[in-house]
Amino acid sequence: MRFRPCIDIHNGSVKQIVGGSLKDNKDSAEENYVSKSGADFYAKMYKKSGISGGHIIILNHKDSRYYEADVEQAKKALGVYPGGFQIGGGINSENAEDFLEMGASHVIVTSHVFKDGRIYFENLEGLVKAVGRERLVLDLSCRKRNGKYYIVTDRWQSFTDVVIDNRTLDMLSEFCDEYLIHAVDVEGKASGIEKELAACLGEWGGKPVTYAGGVSSFDDLDCLKRLGRGWLDVTIGSALDIFGGSMPYQDVLEYFKNR
Repeated sequence: MRFRPCIDIHNGSVKQIVGGSLKDNKDSAEENYVSKSGADFYAKMYKKSGISGGHIIILNHKDSRYYEADVEQAKKALGVYPGGFQIGGGINSENAEDFLEMGASHVIVTSHVFKDGRIYFENLEGLVKAVGRERLVLDLSCRKRNGKYYIVTDRWQSFTDVVIDNRTLDMLSEFCDEYLIHAVDVEGKASGIEKELAACLGEWGGKPVTYAGGVSSFDDLDCLKRLGRGWLDVTIGSALDIFGGSMPYQDVLEYFKNR
């Protein structure tokens, strides 16, 4: 299990938000923390700590008046730490290469592939052709409905009919290098992980998967390591002291170093 750093950008600022509260209407979200520092500050911190493979997420939709400001923040972070981050948010077959040229190691995609309730394989194949499967991460962020976890899109606002299970993970693994999976209903709440989802992902054991959502303590990390069978990576956001939380960043680094 590896610690994957994150930088979330919304309305031109680095933030931690409650994931399920994100709305395109008026670019609103329930905020846990709004940083006075730019994305490049966090990129320098992560680079100095020697951790990579994390993600930058642009949370505004592509037509938002804030989107370009978000991209500028992301560009500064990628300039500080080229190759240190994956990036997602508004990415499609036409602009994916631009983000790689900015310094991203991978592009992260959801809504371009999953929309109108289904998988657009033609778009997925277009992305693979544009950047190669080895530089593509599929964001399978999900919410629970009727006892199952469904992939959600449009900044986690819209349900698809695609269920997270072994069949889906096997099928899509042919097109990507990794998965990023936010447990949206606990994202940003620092209220505990989605144990059922973590166990499901741990049972699969295929390509690298980064779990995000709800981590609030070192006990949560121990639980995630057990349920994920040691290979499920993790992102910690709102719970970190660098984002206003109670888990000391340096102690988190030591936790992973010692394990």
